[in-house]
Amino acid sequence: MYSLVRSLLFRLDAEMAHGVALSTLDMAQRVGLAAHLGKGGVDDPVTLMGLRFPNRVGLAAGLDKNADHLDALGALGFGFVEVGTVTPKPQDGNPKPRLFRLPEAEAIINRMGFNNAGVDHLVERVRRSRYTGVIGINIGKNLTTPVERAVDDYLYCLRKVHGHADYVAVNISSPNTPGLRNLQFGEHLDQLLGTLRAESLELDRVSGRRVPLAVKIAPDMSEAEVALVAQSLEANGIDAAIATNTTVSRDAVAGLPGAEEQGGLSGRPVFEPSNVVISALRRRLPELPIIGVGGIDSGAAALEKQEAGADLVQLYSGFIYRGPALVGECVRALQARHMRDDQGV
Repeated sequence: MYSLVRSLLFRLDAEMAHGVALSTLDMAQRVGLAAHLGKGGVDDPVTLMGLRFPNRVGLAAGLDKNADHLDALGALGFGFVEVGTVTPKPQDGNPKPRLFRLPEAEAIINRMGFNNAGVDHLVERVRRSRYTGVIGINIGKNLTTPVERAVDDYLYCLRKVHGHADYVAVNISSPNTPGLRNLQFGEHLDQLLGTLRAESLELDRVSGRRVPLAVKIAPDMSEAEVALVAQSLEANGIDAAIATNTTVSRDAVAGLPGAEEQGGLSGRPVFEPSNVVISALRRRLPELPIIGVGGIDSGAAALEKQEAGADLVQLYSGFIYRGPALVGECVRALQARHMRDDQGV
């Protein structure tokens, strides 16, 4: 069924199809059909970061930047939903077109540029939502904010979302905001994470509610660079890593129509690079919760992501290409693995 829907959607401009699909999902949720589309709702609980996740499969940030579709997406059976990336002030993002499909590789290139309605809008949407699952809120900086003052934007967003998020994800790895990835290493990263961790702990103290802090990193890193990131995560008491964001590499899609478009590449081509980073991070930080994202398009791929070292997984491009049924497929694959492990099989 979804293959027919996808063929119709793929006749539209990619960004227009994105909006149509989410609006359609909203309608399905209102008439009680969304839960059947995801074939999810499987109870496979796990506790990480002090949070109880109903299952190990989540939705990655970027699909619902403003939390406008939180109820509908949550109804599909995800164990958690991450919304954003959100910035202090609303911004239009980069000029259109800025979203491109590479069907031959089951990949997507985007250069959206953190287009969003601003943090106040997102907070209000989360506040009004009926979704009761785990909510992550992904925060970033405005394009007009100089990189040397990026921490101000992250602090502003952190303060705004703290009371409404189950965890907060710090996005320092999008390739579509100039200079942002410079925050991933060395002194820049330590200063940013140290400041955010201190503020997070103070917000926790005042509210009486602990909200874990996660950091989303890029796949385009060497082993030595992953080691530097791991050192900063550990030194600053970060609760989890999200690995990984999109890649700027085009090696896996060279020669395909659209591959020359600027932006971050997601989908099947980033599967292995993200696994390499996850594995390297796991070797450095054996106890750190890792959310694995990048190229998951089947239950088997979700299992491989876990074998690389991920505790939880997130879907994005695979969800676009495979449809809502992918949620249940991945949940059941991971559940079956854990049941076998528990039984010593």
